[in-house]
Amino acid sequence: MQLDGKIALVTGGGSGIGRETAVLFANHGAKVAVADLNPVGGQETVQMIRYAGGTAVFSQTDVSQAAQVENMVNGVVAEYGRLDIAFNNAGIDGIPVRTADSSEDEYDRIMAVNAKGVWLCLKYEIQQMLLQKSGTIINTASVAGLIGAHSMSAYAASKHAVVGLTKTAAVEYAGKGIRVNAVCPAIIRTAMVERAFAHLPQLEQGAIQNNPSHRIGDPREVAEAVLWLASDASSFTTGATLTVDGGLTAQ
Repeated sequence: MQLDGKIALVTGGGSGIGRETAVLFANHGAKVAVADLNPVGGQETVQMIRYAGGTAVFSQTDVSQAAQVENMVNGVVAEYGRLDIAFNNAGIDGIPVRTADSSEDEYDRIMAVNAKGVWLCLKYEIQQMLLQKSGTIINTASVAGLIGAHSMSAYAASKHAVVGLTKTAAVEYAGKGIRVNAVCPAIIRTAMVERAFAHLPQLEQGAIQNNPSHRIGDPREVAEAVLWLASDASSFTTGATLTVDGGLTAQ
């Protein structure tokens, strides 16, 4: 699963799954562009890669804004000459609340990043990959994009949208040398999740009890799945939703 000579873009690369994946890509030979809204986290990821001998640059990007996404992709091409791999991972969670009690503002906020943001990334990444006649894209969906998610209606809607976008783009561009897949993690021990556990400790225990593996996933475990989807080892795989969930959705 080597990525020698490949150019990879990772959104949401300033922490969690995005950081682990960006570092893993670099460790396997890719030159990486790290995009994140948070410049501190994004630059930290870049420095981690550079300290290990890799090549990386940072792009501060709000994926919900079309002009910023277009500039992000153009910046990668200006820096490295092409775009071979895109991991559209940037996303946000929401306030746990039942559907009838959720607000329109909260729904719009989550959909803008998680659904529209992935669509915008696909739009501009695919335009570049069509010029190259090759490329592979991986979107971060969720098990919440495959099943219902109690008290997370907007989040679940956004991740179902990611699955739909993934399958549609995969069908549209399979004959153009472009593969599009999604990774669907269960609860993973990221900083975002740890904050939720700190506020509601019962969430952690419930997640462990409800999972057949009786534990929370690690970001590296998701990154390894993304690496496979990004590599030529998965050359006949497109339109797939790869669950990394300890057996949760198999129940």
